[in-house]
Order: sequence, then C-alpha cells, then structure tokens
Amino acid sequence: MEQRTPIPELADAVRRRHISARELVTASLERIDALDGGGEGLNAFVCVDADAALAAAQALDDALAGGAETRGLPLAGIPLGVKDLEDAAGLPTTHGSALTAGGRPATTDSPGVAALRAAGCIVVGKTNTPEDGHTADTVNPVAGRTRNPIKATRTAGGSSGGSAVAVAAGMVPLATGSDGGGSLRIPAAACGITGFKPTNGTVPSGPQPPGSGVLSVRGPLARTAADTALALSVMATGDTSIDPFATPLDADALVSVSTRRAELSPATAGRKGGPVRMAWIPDGGASIDDEVRKITTGAMGDLASAGFGVHERPTLFATDPLGAWWTLWTSAMAARHGHRRDTPEWDLLSPTLQELVVWGLDQVRAADTARALEGCWETNNDITAAMGDADVLVLPTIAGLWPVGGELGSINGEATPMWVRFTYPFNLSRHPVASVVVGTSTDGMPVSIQLVGRHGDDATVLAVASVVESVMAP
Repeated sequence: MEQRTPIPELADAVRRRHISARELVTASLERIDALDGGGEGLNAFVCVDADAALAAAQALDDALAGGAETRGLPLAGIPLGVKDLEDAAGLPTTHGSALTAGGRPATTDSPGVAALRAAGCIVVGKTNTPEDGHTADTVNPVAGRTRNPIKATRTAGGSSGGSAVAVAAGMVPLATGSDGGGSLRIPAAACGITGFKPTNGTVPSGPQPPGSGVLSVRGPLARTAADTALALSVMATGDTSIDPFATPLDADALVSVSTRRAELSPATAGRKGGPVRMAWIPDGGASIDDEVRKITTGAMGDLASAGFGVHERPTLFATDPLGAWWTLWTSAMAARHGHRRDTPEWDLLSPTLQELVVWGLDQVRAADTARALEGCWETNNDITAAMGDADVLVLPTIAGLWPVGGELGSINGEATPMWVRFTYPFNLSRHPVASVVVGTSTDGMPVSIQLVGRHGDDATVLAVASVVESVMAP
C-alpha cells in the first residue's frame, strides 16, 4: 500500500489479511534504511530493532491466521516510532542525553506505548529529541541533528522532531510525542503535517512524573487529524490510576472522527455536529511576521468562503503568559538537574539545558512558582473570553519564519526567540490544540494555524481540523 494510505485502511487490510503486518513493517524498515542513515540522512531514528519488529509482526500475522479476535486491534500491524523521552520495552531510553546514553533497554512500556501495542501497533524504534525535550530544535550531543524532510537545512522543530520527520517522510504512519510548550505542534508544522496537543491528562503519564511537570502532555503524531483521532482514542485508554492529573475522555467520539472523516463539513464538524464557528485572532495576540499574517489571514478568508463562520477577535491575552510558562518550565528543569551543578555530570548536559537549570535554581523562588500556577487560571480565563461562543479559537501556529537548524526563527527579518510564542500558552491553560497547514511561505516552508477547543472536547478540535485539511489541501 502507498505510504500515505490512511491508518484505518492499513489496519483494516491487515485484519482482513489482504496485506500482512510483516509486509507493512518490512516496507517501513526499508524506507528508514533508505532515508534515515548516512551522513546526509534525515536522522529521525536514534535506534531501530528490525528483528524484534519483524518478529512481533509475524506473531500478529500468525494470530490473525489462527482466527484471533480483531475487534480489539484498531491499529493492527501499524509500524510505530516512539519518542526517546518515553519507554518502549526492549529499547533504550536515552532522553537525548550523554548522562543516560548507553543505558540498558527499558523493561516496560510507557502507558501510551502499552496501549498502542495492545491495539496492534508494532514498535520499530525510538525517535530523536533534544536533550530532555528542552528546545524547539531537535539536536542533541548523542544522536546529532534531525533534518527537515522539506528542506534539510531547516529545523525539524522540537522537541518531537524525530517523530514528526519519521511520519512526514513516510518512514512510519504513526509515532508518539510529548508537548510541554509546543513540542507536538511545532515539529508537525515544520514538517508539513497536522499536529495535536490533547487536553492535558488525556494520555496518562506515570508512574514517573513527566519531565516538565503540569505543562506536559503526551500524544500521537500522524499525517492527518483523522489518523491522530484514532491513535488518541487508543492512547487515552491507558491506566489512569498512575496519573493524579488524568482526565477522562470519550474515546468513542474520537473513533467517530476517524470513521466519519469523509462526511464532515463546515456545517457538521462543530460541537454536537452543528456548524463550525471560529474565533480568529489574526496576530495571535502579539507581534507576528508580515508573511505569516498574510498567509494565515488569506486562509481564514478561504475557510469563510467554504462555509466556516469566522469571527475576528481583537485581543487574546491581557498579560503575556510567557512569564508564568517560563517559571514553570525552568523550575521543572532545575528540579530534574539542579543537583548535578558542581559535579562532573554537569558538563555532560547541553549548554542550553544548563542555562535553563541555572535560571530555575537562581532566579525562581517558591512564591514565583505558586504565582506561575495562578497564571494557568489567568491564561485560561483570557482564552475562554476570546473563544466566547465559538467552537474553536484560531491563531497562527508560530509567529515567525522557520530558521536554519541551530539558529533562531525571524519576525520581519529580525532573529528572535519569540518566533514560537504562540504555542506555550495552551500548555498553561491545558486546552486541546491542533496545528494544520494552510499555506506555504515564499521560502517553500509550511505555514500553519492552531485550532484551540474547550477542555476535553478533543474530538471537536480534530473534526474541525479534518475539514480544514480538506478545504486547504493543495
């Protein structure tokens, strides 16, 4: 089957034995071998275990040939990449860090990976990430840089860059990721696919705390919203007893998005199946590159012409949430690595990670952290007010143009760290957010918008994203 065949069709073909899981995995491994290795390869995967993947695929094929029940295998035979910040049994978890490189393979799966395996996925390997997922550029001292599949010199985004590249390049149809400030949406946008941050707590984390505390959420990366919805319906069934912040979700509603994708339209994809109303913030509530503004504003005009109800909002945040997010982010990094300062292990950390740890240790006080948690409520209040009676709040995914790997993005020609400022607020507010490509800049890189929904209404966000994909398809 073609590399871009929708995941439900691939899994159905395996269940019906029209194609074998072994054939799917073999095709995946061959594509990884062709695109990923060598000095000029994409470097999406940090390790691949072909023998284990083929053995697992063969075991599934044998079970299906023997008449195994298929109702519990919605992802039968789907090759899976796992971000190297979470465990997959039999493979090492390095976190992109020299501290843990060369460690023993994990003995258990993370909850999300366990749920995906139980649904029929075949793990083929681990995907690259910046050390502890601390930047929006996927590079680390252990595995090196992951290259963008559209333009190799550009950033692949981060921190789920390896997963996004693996999916965008057709190495695997599905991969896992995590998002503490945009780490699912940014690399998906950089690589030209749909990305989705679930409502925080949808995919259980644990039993170890996530590296970025209350900001972090795990989820799937796939090419389309419909594929993402199906994968998320599986990941959301993980063991919630290990996560004190777990949030129940209607998995059936997510499956419905996947199975009804051809029937969805601007008139049917809104909340409760009604017309879609969009609250549009043209500048994201902050400075934005002129080209990004032009492309996204034009896209909103196209969506309005297609039948979406687009209603412009003048403002988003009364106060920029960056301070609250930065405090929680740096304090989480300090909690993880602060004890290493003034020890030999300190020099093994990436310099940019060291900077975050030092800030968290020296600049953040207990009262600052408590105040930053209050910022979660303040950010949420602003988003609720801006959304009003709309189904989704819409704003650009990033504020600037994509940088060359290792450099800063730019806003109107000026390099600035604020090029990614539109993603982190929703980690504070915990809303579900999709990122969907709506155009291409003059330098040939994708431009995307974010669709923000109400807490727990992940299915509506993904349904709307699926329609936006169809309207904006080239």
